[in-house]
Amino acid sequence: MTKIQNAVIGSVRTVIGWVPAGWLPGGSPDPLIERRAAIGRQASRLDGPLKVAGEARFAAEVAVDNLSYAALVHSPITRGRITRLDTDAAEAAPGVIFVVTHRNMPRLGTLALIGMSDMSAVGNSDLPILQDAHVHYNGQIVAAVIAETQEQADHAASLIVIDYTAEPAKTLFEEAKATARTPASILIEKNHVAVGNAERELSRSAHSVDNVYRTPPQNHNAIELHTVTAIWEGDGLLVQDTTQMVAPSATALAKLFGLKREQVRVLSPFVGGGFGGKGMWDHQIIAVAVARMVGRPVRLTLSREGVYRIIGGRTPSEQRVAIGADAAGRFTALIHSGYSVMPPYGACPEQYTLGSRALYDAKSFEFLQRHVDLDIVPNTFMRAPGEAIGTFAVESAVDELAHAMGVDPVDLRMTNIAERHPVSGTPFSQHALKQAFKDGADRFGWSRRALEPGSRREGEWRIGMGCAAGSFPYARMPGANVRITLHGDGSATIACSAQEMGMGTATVQAQHAADRLGLPLAAIRFELGDSDLPASPMAGGSSQTASVAGAIIAAAEKLTGEMLRLAGNASPVAGLRASEVQLTDGGIASIADPSRHDSFKSILARAARDDMTVTAAGSMPLEMFKFAMHTTSAVFCELRVSDVTGEVRVDRLLGSFDCGTILNPKTAASQFRGGMIMGLGLALTEESLFDERSGRIMNASLADYHIPTHLDVPQIDVMWTDIPDPRSPLGARGIGEIGITGVGAAVANAVFNATGKRVRDLPITLDKLLPD
Repeated sequence: MTKIQNAVIGSVRTVIGWVPAGWLPGGSPDPLIERRAAIGRQASRLDGPLKVAGEARFAAEVAVDNLSYAALVHSPITRGRITRLDTDAAEAAPGVIFVVTHRNMPRLGTLALIGMSDMSAVGNSDLPILQDAHVHYNGQIVAAVIAETQEQADHAASLIVIDYTAEPAKTLFEEAKATARTPASILIEKNHVAVGNAERELSRSAHSVDNVYRTPPQNHNAIELHTVTAIWEGDGLLVQDTTQMVAPSATALAKLFGLKREQVRVLSPFVGGGFGGKGMWDHQIIAVAVARMVGRPVRLTLSREGVYRIIGGRTPSEQRVAIGADAAGRFTALIHSGYSVMPPYGACPEQYTLGSRALYDAKSFEFLQRHVDLDIVPNTFMRAPGEAIGTFAVESAVDELAHAMGVDPVDLRMTNIAERHPVSGTPFSQHALKQAFKDGADRFGWSRRALEPGSRREGEWRIGMGCAAGSFPYARMPGANVRITLHGDGSATIACSAQEMGMGTATVQAQHAADRLGLPLAAIRFELGDSDLPASPMAGGSSQTASVAGAIIAAAEKLTGEMLRLAGNASPVAGLRASEVQLTDGGIASIADPSRHDSFKSILARAARDDMTVTAAGSMPLEMFKFAMHTTSAVFCELRVSDVTGEVRVDRLLGSFDCGTILNPKTAASQFRGGMIMGLGLALTEESLFDERSGRIMNASLADYHIPTHLDVPQIDVMWTDIPDPRSPLGARGIGEIGITGVGAAVANAVFNATGKRVRDLPITLDKLLPD
């Protein structure tokens, strides 16, 4: 996040802007956009039968001989140092094999922090791990016990006696704002952006709103707890992990432990939810180090409380949003600024202003984020990091402006939705947010919304409707590699280290490979979740589908050339170039004359080959620098609020999405609904209660941290435009994050429509809605 990065990114965009679109990836639309068969079908998940039968082995279920178990000890202070450390009782406890502290932990370096310049970097923090007596945040690991059973390890951990000298700690958000840092960039975007004089335009506007919105910290709560099993086999390391960073984790562990990359293997075939939290944290490093020290496999599973103590989440934010409009309702000023937490040892900003830059036209803009430095567990990305909370602020402000002007909130948005990227002027690759709003409003019955807040009621319940827009950027990561093996029986195996976290990666990519290779879906086998396979970047930012798809395209092109060479002069496709053929009907055919067709089976049989294998990497994602590429949403909510208790009951949610081609309607609908349910948690229930006196999270359990349950979740309807993006592989953009984006604001706006009370401080709990 430096000025140098801004200059480099700016230069790349300038140069790419001069390059004709046809020369770039996506310059010509992917032919599968028009010629698809498996893609677009409601295929059931390929791993579904394994999971239903209980045969899918997650990280905590893998059978390992001679296994030992670890338990962690966490610091109860926020900042200071250890002054007394007594492990005698723990070491003498039944079943204990080893106790590790900073006194005997091997000397290790620190992980490279996640960033845009190194796709293999996985570190969420560059703090030392059990390297000294210093404590940097409440919950930091200060010791670990290895024992024959988990129960023995847990008991022995409770016997360790540690005394601390506490030092002054930064735990007060409001106080720390005075020394907040202003980074030069947020991810790959310049942080402070000003177009025109937004403050001046705001003061001159015929209509305006200017308010502060607050969102709380939130913790990750994936169903599957973080588990790692570390196994040393001589100088080689095998790690069974629950991670969304399979290949990058192997690279990072090799560097940290002085190994060659080929000496480390990370396996993670199934992940029970990631959402940004299943990265590289202290517990994996400790497990790997201790397994080498004791000469036995070590399994370390975080408790639910342990997840809260050492796995970061979404940070609190304070956001100012000011919008000015002229008499016709056109925005004259849009200001979005504020504060969120990112300590200097962290890597993951909360990019709450980035989505705001792409939604609406305005005469002037100003965007600025500041980082507050607190002594906390390093924060990390959480589904739609930044965008989820940024849209709460901006879309609440748009709703407030619509109310102040006496106009319909959908109409105000439709008046101002951008046709080009409003800040840079870059053309959108494909953009149908207006259609998404129109389609969604029609299906939802938006015309039935009461114009006067608080005027619609049934008994004790006041009923309201709200809406919001959302935007999440398209991303295709560099460094995705795929191996295609075409077998003599006409089947194919696709291999890539990509992660399966529940979103249906294997299913959708098998559908893609079937269409790309001209084979039936049943003939495709997809291997993933193994760092020994061709490397894929981390799964995050709704990027994995496009990234892996780009690599499959490259591998299929390479396979086409190899098979043409192998076919020989006797083949019906002899003399044709790769650009003159397509893979179809189980073989290669001339585009101009489809009767000139040679099957894969025939080509391999004539060459006396059992198979043909090619490996290729996806092209550089230059389309991201040439075009503005964003998945967008229009979210609608109907709810009721009790006059007696202040309880909120959401009755209906509808999400209307513009995200390019929908590759599998069944898995896509599941992704959208899952994101929208997380949005309900953001709006109504989820909040990490941070004790500013001690720096400790007080509600570190699912009994006290409230995620939405079945009774909280209403009927959820999803729809999409299904308009292909001509610049992306398969015409698709990411969908994993957009489901949550906009839900918080839609709920808050519906609450206002029901009650006339504007809540600008999430979550919307009943105490904020009780009668005055």
